[in-house]
Amino acid sequence: MGDTRHALLGLSDEDVIEMYRTMLTARKVDERLWILNRAGKIPFVVSCQGQEGAQVGAAFAMDREKDYLAPYYRDVGMVLAFGMTTKEILLSAFAKQEDPNSAGRQMPGHFGQKKNRILTGSSPVTTQVPHAVGVALAGKMEKKNIVTLTALGEGSTNQGDFHEALNFAGVHKLPVITLVENNQYAISVPAHKQVACERISDRAIGYGMKGLTIDGNDPLAVYEAVKEAHDRAMNGEGPTLIEAMVHRMTAHSSDDNHLLYRDKQEIEDMKKTDPVVVMTDYLYEVGLLTEETEESIKQEIDEAINEATDYADAAPYAAPEAALDYVYEQ
Repeated sequence: MGDTRHALLGLSDEDVIEMYRTMLTARKVDERLWILNRAGKIPFVVSCQGQEGAQVGAAFAMDREKDYLAPYYRDVGMVLAFGMTTKEILLSAFAKQEDPNSAGRQMPGHFGQKKNRILTGSSPVTTQVPHAVGVALAGKMEKKNIVTLTALGEGSTNQGDFHEALNFAGVHKLPVITLVENNQYAISVPAHKQVACERISDRAIGYGMKGLTIDGNDPLAVYEAVKEAHDRAMNGEGPTLIEAMVHRMTAHSSDDNHLLYRDKQEIEDMKKTDPVVVMTDYLYEVGLLTEETEESIKQEIDEAINEATDYADAAPYAAPEAALDYVYEQ
């Protein structure tokens, strides 16, 4: 098995099984969130379906013991890979006191967890990019030998924060990787109405950094690109802009009806490049997955999600007076 694609990338059999498990967990957690939303149990879902391959492939290329992550609201696969648990994601969805992101104060998808070096996210899109660059600067000043990974959608690359952050990172050769998960829609606005350039990665030259566009439906291709960017950052060669082409397989959020701006055929066609299927097929091809082991993994994940759902549903909300915490000095 030494000449398998993943082995040539330096990944063990256990690594790719774990990538598959993380992607499948993200997909199944997301599916559960939609069910809970439609049942009136939770107020809001912003989905990761179709983007798990880019998220997990990128996260696995980082040093998840010391690197920093500044994700965007769809990055369920990424935060799971960095150590957030299924239970913690469900606690956030139910806005319970034990939610690690904000103790139930923010909407779902506003990730943040100090122990796993996940920077707190915010509702205005793209604000995580300057934060990631700031951490990369601090790491460089303190000679910490760390790299930061930040992600965003292609629509929010048109915000001023993106330009300022990448320009600063380029000038100071900072160890930061910016992953654009291009799902080709900014809510309902298609990519061709968002930018005039052919690829988002074309912008990299203006910031003096390497830029590339890759197939985001292929987790191993994403792993390879991010690993190379990580090596360059560690060698003092500065930042990288990576555009991963993906599909958003659901509506923008639980408050959106994507059938108003996409036809059913387009949505159906996305299933042909579903990253979870791509990874599953690869593992069968190299003999690492059988029907029996696939079923066993799915069952384990389902049991964990059921347990997490029950726990989060029954968990207490924060006390009403907790709304004043972190607002005024106490």
